[in-house]
Amino acid sequence: MLELNNVTVSYGQHRALENASVKVSKGEIVVILGANGAGKSTLLKAASGICEGVVAGEIRLEGTDLLGLPANKIVDVGLALVPEGRGVFPDLSVRENLTLGAYSARAREDERVTLERVFTLFPKLSERTKQIVGTMSGGEQQMVAIGRAMMSNPTILTLDEPSLGLSPLLSKELFQNLARVKDLGIGVLMVEQNAKQSLAIADRGYLIENARVVHEDSAANLMRDPAVQAAYLGVGSSEPAAKVSATTTIPDTGSESFTIRPRSQKTQSADAILGRSVADLVAAASSQSVSANAQKRPSTSHQTKVVVPSDRLAAALAQIESGAINARKRPKPQLLTHRQSIPPSLDRSPEAKPCPVIEVYRAPRVEVYRRQPDGNGFERK
Repeated sequence: MLELNNVTVSYGQHRALENASVKVSKGEIVVILGANGAGKSTLLKAASGICEGVVAGEIRLEGTDLLGLPANKIVDVGLALVPEGRGVFPDLSVRENLTLGAYSARAREDERVTLERVFTLFPKLSERTKQIVGTMSGGEQQMVAIGRAMMSNPTILTLDEPSLGLSPLLSKELFQNLARVKDLGIGVLMVEQNAKQSLAIADRGYLIENARVVHEDSAANLMRDPAVQAAYLGVGSSEPAAKVSATTTIPDTGSESFTIRPRSQKTQSADAILGRSVADLVAAASSQSVSANAQKRPSTSHQTKVVVPSDRLAAALAQIESGAINARKRPKPQLLTHRQSIPPSLDRSPEAKPCPVIEVYRAPRVEVYRRQPDGNGFERK
C-alpha cells in the first residue's frame, strides 16, 4: 500500500501542497481530480522523489519510508511513474524503450515474464518491437510509456495526465487498458482531467482544491455527486436548476467541509443576450451603411437611385451579365502565325533575309609619320 500522510510541498514561500493524505492499495485504481495548479502533479512528483520543492510529511510504500530517497531507489522499492508528456526515448525502438524500464534490480530477474505481460496487455507493441518510437502515434507512445513503467515490476503505478493529447477513441482504449492493469494486481494512482472516463474505471477518488485534499469518496458516489458533476463532469442546461445550486457545500468525513463553485449551468443564445435577432441587426446595420454612403455622394442634376440591400444581389448579377455581353462583342485579337511571332533577327530559315552584322569592336587605324631629314614637314610611313 502507498500512503501519503500530511504531505506538504513548498517552493520557497509558495505552498503547492499542504497536509495532503492519500492511500492506494494493490489492485485498486484511485483518481485525483482538481483544477489546474491545485497540486495534483506535485503530489505524484513528491511520491516519486523528483519534486524540486521542499517535501515534508510521511510517504510510505509497503512500510518503507520513501521520503528523502533518490528516484532510482524509489523505483527499486516498487513505485513507478508515467510522467506527463510520456517521456519516451523517441530515437530508440519499442523493445529498447521497454528494456530500459527493466533497469532496476527487482525487475531484471523477471524481465522476460514482465515483457510477455506487457505484450499481452498491449498487443500492438508486440507487432512493432523494432519500430522507432518517435514515428509512432501519440496513443502508441503512451502505451510504450506505460509498458516501460510496468517493466520495472511495480507495486504501485502512478500516471500524470495519461490521456493528454489523445483523441476520444484512443483515450477510451487507454482507460480500458488501465482497468486491465488493475486486474494484474497493480495499484494505480492517476491524475486525470477526463473525470468522466477516469471515474468510470476507478474505485475511489480524491478532490484537491487550493493545494488541499478536500474530499474523498468512492468513484460511484463522486459520479452521482451534484457538486462534482457541475465542477468536473459538466451539467447540461436541461438539468433541473434546483439540483445544483450556485455554491454547494458537502461535509467531509471529518469536521471540516469544502465548497465547490460550479460553472454556469445555462448557455444563453446571442439573440437572448442582445434582445434582438442577429439577422435583424445585420440588416439594420447594412441599411444604415448604404444610407450613409448615399448621403456622402455629391449631388448631381439627375436623381441617383439607391440600391437597397435586398436588391444588391440582383444588381450584382446584372452587372456580371452586362460585362459578359460586352466581352463577347469585342473583336477578337488577330493571332500571329508562328513565322510572324519570330523576330527577324532570330529567324534562321533559308528564305529569311540575312541578319545584319553589327560590328562591336573595330581595331584602331594607326598612322606613323617620320620627320624629314631637312626638317621641312613629315613623311607618312
